[in-house]
Amino acid sequence: MANFNTSNPASSPSFDGGERPNYTSALITLTTLFFMWGLITSLNDILIPHLKKLFTLSYFEAMLVQFCFFAAYFVMSLPAGAVVSCLGYQRGIMVGLSVAGLGCLLFYPAASLLYYPLFLGALFVLASGITILQVAANPFVAILGPPQTASSRLNLTQAFNSLGTTIGPPLGAYLILSNLDSVGARPEDVQMPYIALAGMLFLLVVVIAYARLPVIHQEESLTDLDSLSDAKEGAWQYRHVRLAALGIFVYVGAEVSIGSFLVSFFSEPSIAGFSEAQGGYYVFFYWGGAMVGRFLGSAVLQKIQAGTLLAFNAFLAILMIVIAMTTSGTVAMYAILAVGFFNSIMFSNIFTLGIAGLGKYTEQASGILVMAIVGGAILPLFQGWLADQIGLQSSFIVPVVCYTYLVYFGWSGHRIRQFHV
Repeated sequence: MANFNTSNPASSPSFDGGERPNYTSALITLTTLFFMWGLITSLNDILIPHLKKLFTLSYFEAMLVQFCFFAAYFVMSLPAGAVVSCLGYQRGIMVGLSVAGLGCLLFYPAASLLYYPLFLGALFVLASGITILQVAANPFVAILGPPQTASSRLNLTQAFNSLGTTIGPPLGAYLILSNLDSVGARPEDVQMPYIALAGMLFLLVVVIAYARLPVIHQEESLTDLDSLSDAKEGAWQYRHVRLAALGIFVYVGAEVSIGSFLVSFFSEPSIAGFSEAQGGYYVFFYWGGAMVGRFLGSAVLQKIQAGTLLAFNAFLAILMIVIAMTTSGTVAMYAILAVGFFNSIMFSNIFTLGIAGLGKYTEQASGILVMAIVGGAILPLFQGWLADQIGLQSSFIVPVVCYTYLVYFGWSGHRIRQFHV
C-alpha cells in the first residue's frame, strides 16, 4: 500500500520500475470503472418500481432491492480488502468485474422463474463485485498523485461515476419501464438489459488485463500518525476513521433513499402525477445534478477545504429536503431533485478525509469505509417502512437527519486529533 503522508505534500507512492508512472493513463482506465458501477447502481431506482408492480410489493418489500444490493458492501468489504491485498489492484479489479458480470447474468433465470428472492440474490452477487471494485479503485485514485489534491482527483473520477448514474435512469426507463402503462410489468423486460451489462463487464476484464497500471509498493511506516498508535493496532483506532465510516453510512443511506423513492414521489398526485416511465426520466436530473456538481467540485476543491465544502453542501441539502416535505407540485419536485447537486462532492470528501494520514493502514481504512456503504441497505428500508406508516412525503425526514450529521462531520468531526480512543 502507498505511503499516504498528508504532512508531506511532496511525498508520493513508491512504484515498481525506475520511471514515474503515467498517472493520466491509469486514471482514464479507472474512470471507466467508476462510470460502469454508477450506471449499474442507478438502475436500481428503475428496477424498484418495476419489481414493485411485478410482485405487488409494499414500499418496505420493494426496498429489499436496495437492502440486498448494499448489504453486500458490508458483508464483502473485508473479504474484498483481502482479495486486493493478495492479488493487487489490477487483478483485484478483474475479479470484481467478473463477479459483477456473473450477478448480471443471474437476472435471466430470476426473470424466467419469476422468483423475487432470486432477483435479490442476483443483486447481492452483482454488488459483491462492485464492492471489490470500490475497495480497489477508490484508494488507488486517491494515491495517484499529491495527497493534498486527493479529494479533487477522486471528485473528478466520481464525476464520471455520476455520468453513469445520470445515463442509467433514462436508459432503464426506456428499456424496462416503457411498457409498464400499456402491458404492465413483464419479467422479460429486465433480461436483455442485464445480459448486455454482463457483456460490457466481461469486456472490461479483458481491457484491464492488458492495461498498464502502476504497481504500488507497501510501505511499513505509519508516517504522520506513527506516534498515535501502536503498530499492532489497526485503522479502527483512529477517531476520524470511525466518524468517517458513520459519515459514509448516513450519506449513502440518504442518497440511495432519495433516489429510490423519486419515481414514486413524482407519481404522487400532489407532486406531479407522473406515470412510472415519466418519473424514471426525471430521475436523470437528480443524478445529473451530482455529475455537474462533481465536475465543479473538482475545481472548487483546489481552493476550498474538503470539510468546509462538505458541511456547506450538507446544510443546503437539508434545506432542499425540508422544502420538498412542506410544499407540493413543481416546487417540491425540483427541490428534491436539487439535492443531487449538493450530494456531488460528499462521498469523495468523506472518503479522503477518512483515510488521511494513515500510511500502511490506508487499505484497511478503505475497506472500513466501503463497508459503511451498508447504509444504502438499511436506511432506505427504514424509510420504506416509515413511508408505509406516515406517508411518502413525510418519510424524507430520514435523509434530513443524515445530512445533519454530515454538517457536523464536515465542520469539525473529520479533524485528526492528537490522540485516539
